[in-house]
Amino acid sequence: MVRKHLAYYLAHLTQDIPAGIVVFLVALPLCLGIALASGAPLLSGVVAGVIGGLVVAWASGSQLSVSGPAAGLTVIVLQGIEKLGGFEHFLLALILAGLMQLALGFLKAGTIGAYFPSSVIKGMLSAIGLILITKQLPHAVGYGQDIVGEETYLPQDAEGTFSELLQAMGSISPGATVVSAVAIAIMVLWESRLIRSVPLLAQIPGPLAAIAWAVAFNLSMAGSSWEIAPEHMVQLPDIRGFEDLAGRLIFPDFSRIMDPAVYTVAFTIAVIASLETLLSLEAVDKLDPLRRVAPTNRELKAQGVGNLLAGLVGGLPITAVIVRSSANINAGGRTKVACFIHGLLLLLSVGFLARYLNHIPLAALAAILLMTGYKLAKPAMVVQVYRQGATQFIPFAVTVMAILATDLLKGIAVGVACGLYYVIRTNFHAAISLTRHGNHYLLRLRKDVSFLNKALLREQLDQVEPDSELIIDGTYAEFVDHDILETIEDFVEAARDDRIVVHLKNLKATHGHAGRNSESRQGDAGAAPLYKISG
Repeated sequence: MVRKHLAYYLAHLTQDIPAGIVVFLVALPLCLGIALASGAPLLSGVVAGVIGGLVVAWASGSQLSVSGPAAGLTVIVLQGIEKLGGFEHFLLALILAGLMQLALGFLKAGTIGAYFPSSVIKGMLSAIGLILITKQLPHAVGYGQDIVGEETYLPQDAEGTFSELLQAMGSISPGATVVSAVAIAIMVLWESRLIRSVPLLAQIPGPLAAIAWAVAFNLSMAGSSWEIAPEHMVQLPDIRGFEDLAGRLIFPDFSRIMDPAVYTVAFTIAVIASLETLLSLEAVDKLDPLRRVAPTNRELKAQGVGNLLAGLVGGLPITAVIVRSSANINAGGRTKVACFIHGLLLLLSVGFLARYLNHIPLAALAAILLMTGYKLAKPAMVVQVYRQGATQFIPFAVTVMAILATDLLKGIAVGVACGLYYVIRTNFHAAISLTRHGNHYLLRLRKDVSFLNKALLREQLDQVEPDSELIIDGTYAEFVDHDILETIEDFVEAARDDRIVVHLKNLKATHGHAGRNSESRQGDAGAAPLYKISG
């Protein structure tokens, strides 16, 4: 078994190594920005990314999912630190959250991810794609400092997103614009047959080629007006070696282990992080070109281990993150080795590579995320969902708009509610059907018929005309509510006035109403029976 797995991973190294480098380059500024927005030490974001790559990747059953700090938890982290009075106390809550996630995994709570409609998951992906495009356009033209927010449309300050875009268009940096435009052209070209026909170039991911172009261009423009400003470059903290890194780690304070407030924060983190993880996992499974399905309960356990370790060594909360996972897939990643390499490079970056990585323009990373955003929200996918009908397209569109108007989790909740409405509506109409042939009617009960169908049942029974014959067939009904049976019995009682003969089929035997329906009722002496029971 081990040999088989080792051979499997080795077979994809040529794809996973370049993809891991690309994911690392995308993840690095996000780890730093999320830590900054969370009110936590900058290093805590990188620590979380390292644990997500080195530990969670191997504990997880997903081959392509990337784990690390998530922008969707920034507000919870910020409020948690303020509520508990320090990052050390927050780390204790994070340890407890990890233990809670482990418990959820062992309790098999991961199956909840399968109950999210595919239209909602597609809507989530499209919304994140649009968010990426609007958030990264300012960086693509050399404007803006908001490097967080890959999972939220709303900006980190009071300024509106479209206002920021308009300001960006009025403050274009020529160097950054050229870098991003050419980087996008390189990535598009890299997917063409021309590049794929050259074996050497085909082994290099387009995003990595785009990064190389950006660094080379900016170095060649040093000292000119086309040089990109330092604030629009990757900025790593100055840490010299692993000893310096270890000395900067923050460790949890266990003195408040009995404080209820700590458990409240821990529970909030565990629930939100688990939901984000399960949603991301569902989305990654849909994007996986090999159509693999990751075990959700194992994923919860893996995230629990990751958050437990993050709390012990001073990291931010960890979840599976869709943007970095999408970048991994788009860069050609095939196994969890790509995520591992991304974590390894994050670890090396803070100790040895900072001076080199600080030469990468943010415009190049923005170009990679713009391409990722386009692939998540490509028009062809929207058209495909539209052609599937209103029951798929409306929940899809509602999810997109709700996420853009609020945030990821609230938008998903609105989309699920919309999807459930259509599921209930479809089942509602499918539960009862009425067909007519002359003065003969067949009313068929299917699946589960509950009190919610009572109004529909009355509407159908009202269509039965006098002097006719009606068969009410419950053969295919697995469950019929007591309210439905009473409605049928009331109709039978009233049917004699309209001279309607009613046949009840497979209702008495299934539902046990023998007392009232055990015999055929007779109307006036010598009249035809008003209803008969069979089955």
